[in-house]
Amino acid sequence: MNTSFDRHAQTAVPIHPLLASRQSTRAFEAGYDLSDDQVTALLEAARWSPSAGNSQPWRFILARRETGEFKRVLDSLKPGNREWAQHASALLVGVRVDSNEKGPLSHAAYDLGQAMAHLTFQAAAEGLTVRQMGGFDADAIAGEFELPEALRPTTVMAIGIAGDPGLLEESVAGPDRSPRGRLTIDELLLNG
Repeated sequence: MNTSFDRHAQTAVPIHPLLASRQSTRAFEAGYDLSDDQVTALLEAARWSPSAGNSQPWRFILARRETGEFKRVLDSLKPGNREWAQHASALLVGVRVDSNEKGPLSHAAYDLGQAMAHLTFQAAAEGLTVRQMGGFDADAIAGEFELPEALRPTTVMAIGIAGDPGLLEESVAGPDRSPRGRLTIDELLLNG
């Protein structure tokens, strides 16, 4: 199968090449292991992302392939995600902190999203690819890792080196074998 089409973002005006080239593939090179320095760089990027009142309402569960933690996180994924995510070098659970000693943190989900975005672009700068998933059992992860009530698993991110989308099972390969698409700016603006 020919997968040589251009998957760069087609934008109305030029944007930073790192943003235009970022992709969320389901195809990972199964034999690749992240280095400790790569993991540290990803977590540093997340650590330095902005948050309301510098509350930093995010925590992470890092699960490297071939560890018990990886299997526990993998088992929480919906079957369609499990099928391809098993080949990632690591799975990272993004956990939001819903409250602290000062009370509820209503902005926690937004701030966790910023931390995950910073991590995503650091990954792209490192030559890695990531894919976030909402298809997982948050309660299972919370139970497996004995998280207190204030900590809520919100997303799972697969991290690794992009593999050949031609090797993906047909049931999950579609988006990785076609051009990227987005709503237009006019469709995004509510007051446009």
